[in-house]
Amino acid sequence: MVIHAVVWDVDDTLFDYTTADREGMRAHLVTEGLLHGDTSVARALVRWREITDAQWARFAAGEVDFETQRRDRTRVFLGRDLTDTEADDWFERYLAHYEAAWALFPDVVPVLDALAASHRHAVLSNSSLTVQDRKLRVLGVHHRFETILCAAELGVSKPEAAAFRAACDALGLAPHEVAYVGDHPEIDGRGAADAGLLSVWIDRAGAAATVVPPGGPHRIASLAELPSLLGGDTRFGAPSTFG
Repeated sequence: MVIHAVVWDVDDTLFDYTTADREGMRAHLVTEGLLHGDTSVARALVRWREITDAQWARFAAGEVDFETQRRDRTRVFLGRDLTDTEADDWFERYLAHYEAAWALFPDVVPVLDALAASHRHAVLSNSSLTVQDRKLRVLGVHHRFETILCAAELGVSKPEAAAFRAACDALGLAPHEVAYVGDHPEIDGRGAADAGLLSVWIDRAGAAATVVPPGGPHRIASLAELPSLLGGDTRFGAPSTFG
């Protein structure tokens, strides 16, 4: 089958979210005077990540809306019963530090350039359009994508097949004509494969212990591998150079 379009995850696929979140929160904690006594940067960052994951799971499950999960991340992290305005203000101050650390991975623009003439491009993210639309504009790649779809507006999130199929529908293509590239082996990789797309897992960290089952995503270590993967008979086991 010929792949006509690539649908992209954003955070930790195109955009180095982990580094930006770490450096942004580090700067924010220092500015807010929250690093004192036995509180270390590393410990605070681990706690922030755990709270973020827990609150995001509530949002993904439809238990809370996008704004509420943000406010509750702040309330739980600080251990204080903040008003919505207080929580929003604290989070906005964090965002200023976080956004100062925004950057694309170095392999992103070269691969978008390499595939510009041969493939259409779109985004599917488990975030909100407000967040990802602005992020892609600031990072200078918004114009590369025909459409940007996000869970907050779709009402369904990855790994649900309906999320991936919504991206295919937006492109007017069947799932087997579309590749999906994401950094999470289950949410992105397994989800896209189960929905019938060519699934590509970008594993920059080299998670060697993770076994990719038959019929699962193709694992690559760099986006530089993607053009050759898309150019071959990829749906029937073309090898990755990952090793």
